[in-house]
Amino acid sequence: MIGVYDNQVLIEKFASREKTSDILPKLFDLILKKYNCKNLYLAKGPGSFMAIKITYLFLKTLTITKNMQLFATTGFTFNENSPIKAVGALYFIIKDGKIATQKINDDEIKRINPFTLPERLNYKVFTTDNEPLYILPAI
Repeated sequence: MIGVYDNQVLIEKFASREKTSDILPKLFDLILKKYNCKNLYLAKGPGSFMAIKITYLFLKTLTITKNMQLFATTGFTFNENSPIKAVGALYFIIKDGKIATQKINDDEIKRINPFTLPERLNYKVFTTDNEPLYILPAI
């Protein structure tokens, strides 16, 4: 999902089930032709290692070439701190203020909040520490 915000208010959103590597260039080509973007805001993980890596490299390159700033926060910001799929039966969770992995049961899986774009973007939860959260659980 990608949201375009003006003065912190969501004005347009894009969603796709395509592979990250395929859809990012298409969507940003469209977005940059339509909008004058000044900053980019990233969910830096945890999640799919490859999706995080591709997204970070793409956005980092874009901010350098277009002279923009890149800010980041965790993916938990966009799903009300629900577990995030890791690998197999493992999910990323926040435990004692730290990200960990654990197995969760089917009832808990049913209660996971989906990722959503907020109607109003809270800049205070983002920082310039935009290095990806490459958390690889032991398998």
